[in-house]
Amino acid sequence: MPSIKSTVMAAAIIFFSSTNAHMKLSQPKPYGASSLNNSPLVADGSDFPCKQRSGVYDAEGANNVMPVGSTQHLEFIGGATHGGGSCQVALTKDLEPTKDSKWMVIHSIIGGCPSAVEGNAGGDPNAKDATSFPYTIPQGIAPGKYTFAWTWFNKIGNREMYMNCAPVTVTGGSKRRDFNETEQYTTDEVFTKRDNKFPDLFKANIGNGCTTADSDDLQFPDPGESVSKAGAGNSVPPTGSCPGGSSSVAAGSSGAGASTGSGSATGAGAGAGAGAGAGAGAGSGAGSGAGAGSGSGAGSGSGSGSGTGTGTVGLVGAL
Repeated sequence: MPSIKSTVMAAAIIFFSSTNAHMKLSQPKPYGASSLNNSPLVADGSDFPCKQRSGVYDAEGANNVMPVGSTQHLEFIGGATHGGGSCQVALTKDLEPTKDSKWMVIHSIIGGCPSAVEGNAGGDPNAKDATSFPYTIPQGIAPGKYTFAWTWFNKIGNREMYMNCAPVTVTGGSKRRDFNETEQYTTDEVFTKRDNKFPDLFKANIGNGCTTADSDDLQFPDPGESVSKAGAGNSVPPTGSCPGGSSSVAAGSSGAGASTGSGSATGAGAGAGAGAGAGAGAGSGAGSGAGAGSGSGAGSGSGSGSGTGTGTVGLVGAL
């Protein structure tokens, strides 16, 4: 439950944001910079992705070259930082993305993005945000032209999703041929088998039935392999019908369901306890039986006891 302080701060931020601009991407240089404002996506998601508008994919001289393995920096303009929040960096091979585009998340930032300042960083919508976030173009991204996306889920204020896009050329790492900026690689060349390790872009607060919590940093259901934590506060999963599976249970704790099993009453189980039912589930759970003892942990227990029983698994570890 939000504190009185956070409630007052949220009200102040909402008032501030109604008369002042929010945040937008400055590095890498975005598509359609002259028409890009720093407001969030509309609540019904009709301008997803990339803040659809006239001129949304005009490069306007933007030329962001990123070698595989290089460290890049995410930078912003604006002062309404809404107490921070969580951000993602993603790529798609579609040069004019649509709602059906496949995105690959290459980095997630939990909390403190675009700033760890409590409340808003300032009142100047054109101020350069002092915070810079490093990320790496990972192995598994083939050379070629991509659309880059930055998304942000603010910590305090209205439940919103921000998204800016930029043209990107990934270079290096190709063993097949040198990359020529005038040609576009085929789907097979751009999406290698290793690309499957990158999760899809997380979406919420845009009329899709998924909502982020107010006054807490978002914990992405599937942040991917490259993750940094910039915030000092709590991070909580989203609620509702969200991509990435159930978000009400800690990772590794779901999937136990109503598994039942029989086991010997005594003996050492795979987890802690004096006995365990067979098939305690994929996550933390407790199995109990009519035998001489109960146990917990994943795996099946066995032993030489004389009693048998059935156990059911319960979910624990809710965030």
